[in-house]
Amino acid sequence: MSKWPLDQYDVNGFAVIEDFLTEEEANELHEAGLELCKNAPENDRAVFNTENKSSHLKDKYFLNSANKIHYFYENGALDDQGNLLVNKSVSLNKVGHALHALNPTFKKYTFDERVKNIAKQLGFKKPTIPQSMFIYKNPKIGGEVKPHQDATYLHTEPISITGFWIPTEDATLENGCLWFIKGSHKHGLDNRLIRNPVRNSDEFLVYDKPSPAYSQDLFVAAPVKKGSLVVIHGLVVHQSELNRSEKSRFAYTFHVMETDNVKYSPENWLQLPKGEHFPELY
Repeated sequence: MSKWPLDQYDVNGFAVIEDFLTEEEANELHEAGLELCKNAPENDRAVFNTENKSSHLKDKYFLNSANKIHYFYENGALDDQGNLLVNKSVSLNKVGHALHALNPTFKKYTFDERVKNIAKQLGFKKPTIPQSMFIYKNPKIGGEVKPHQDATYLHTEPISITGFWIPTEDATLENGCLWFIKGSHKHGLDNRLIRNPVRNSDEFLVYDKPSPAYSQDLFVAAPVKKGSLVVIHGLVVHQSELNRSEKSRFAYTFHVMETDNVKYSPENWLQLPKGEHFPELY
């Protein structure tokens, strides 16, 4: 089994592995993302905006994407009737959340032996893959991702969620690389996004407490080259800024979750239909 450099994972809450994929492999992932964009359906258009809850938290299309490939558009890309206001090639924010199960190219790289080796190094015994996304971050319009912890959205007891983030283009300071608060994974979970226990509410999802205000002075940038892998602890606080550059910042990301003596919360937004199970990593 290959030994990957994960020394900084326990210290900082994330680790960067350069040259995880070859240039050819990164290009294959990139082309798969472009194909998704080209083949985006004309109906069921939805907006994904981390600031405007009404755009996706009230949307059943978002909630019903656990075992499907659904398309989410940038804020301002659609009118009220779902008609495109921008060129289709730069309209998408992301596609998710079952690429790893339903798309052959994304499935191949999600279940690659290199991924399995890293999961084993991290101590996973019976890991599954609950979700995956291809994120576009298009030039000039690619939206920011507010500071958050992944365990806010994919909660387990005990915490076990780990993100695998692979840019298919260089992720730079200009086009929206990831930023982290080093060591913040040691400070516990700040809040959770849960299915609204209030029946007949207009909001399908609610936060159990307000998100804290994180000082921007605490964040450090993590620019990485195309084909690198960033391994992200479920409790580390991270974000990405608007893409103000002329270059896109495509990335494929998925999450690994332990199932051995670990409970996946029934309150999480991501839920499979009864009788279905998240695919096992190994």
